Amino acid sequence: MTHKIVVVYQSLLGIYGDRGNAMVLTKRLTWRGIDAELVMVEPGDPVPADGLIYLLGGGEDWAQIAAVKALEADQGLHKGLDAGGLLFAVCAGYQLCGHSFTVGDNEEVFPGLGLLDVETRRGDVRAVGEILTRWTKPDGSSSYLTGFENHGGFTTLGSDATPFAKVEVGIGNGTDGFDGATQGNVVATYPHGPILPRNPELADYLLERALGQALDPLLRDEVNAEHKQLRAERLHIVRTTKNRAEQTR
Repeated sequence: MTHKIVVVYQSLLGIYGDRGNAMVLTKRLTWRGIDAELVMVEPGDPVPADGLIYLLGGGEDWAQIAAVKALEADQGLHKGLDAGGLLFAVCAGYQLCGHSFTVGDNEEVFPGLGLLDVETRRGDVRAVGEILTRWTKPDGSSSYLTGFENHGGFTTLGSDATPFAKVEVGIGNGTDGFDGATQGNVVATYPHGPILPRNPELADYLLERALGQALDPLLRDEVNAEHKQLRAERLHIVRTTKNRAEQTR
C-alpha cells in the first residue's frame, strides 16, 4: 500500500516553503521502507479522499478566501478526514480551518471550513520572528519546537479545540499564551520554517498518529547529528534574542 502525503493548493498556500513539511513526511516514511507518494493538488483538481496526511500552508488573504471556496466545492478534504486522514495546517491554513477569519483593512469576516472550533481576528501587532514553544506529547513528556511566525491574525480557541503548544518566545495565537490548536484529525500551528524539517520529532508524531502505529527510530547518524547541531544553534539564538530584548526594556 502506498500512503499519500497530499499538499493542498501549493499555488495558493505555499508562499513560505511549507511544501518542505510534506517532503519531510514522505522521506521519513520511505527511509523506513514504507511506501509513500507526495501528491500535489491545485485548485480545480480533485482532492483525493484517501490521503494519509493532508497539508495546508501559509498564504495571503485573498488566497485563504479562494482556498476555502475551492475546498468547500470539492469536499475531498472533508471526505479524507472522515475516512481517517490527518490534516496538518500551518498559519493561513490554520486560520481557514476555523469558523471564520478576517481579511483586509476593513476586517471583513469570511467563513472558514469549520474543522476547528477557533475564530481569527486581526491582532494589535503583527507577529514576526522566531518562535519557541513547548509541546506536551501524548505520553506526558515535552519537547521544544522552533519555527518562524509571520501573521497578523490572532486566534481564539473555543471549548472543542485544545491548544497545541505553550509559547515561550513569540506570540503564537496571541490571545492565550499558546500556539495552534488540535481537534479531531486536525493539528494546526502558526510557525513556518518549515516547521517539520526543524522538528522531526513532530513529523514522526504526525506519521504515527496518521498510521495508528509506532514507528521504529531512524538510525541515520549523519542526519541525526546535523539536526542536533542545527537545533542547538536555533535554541541558543532564540533564547539569546529573548534575553537581550528583556534587558533593554
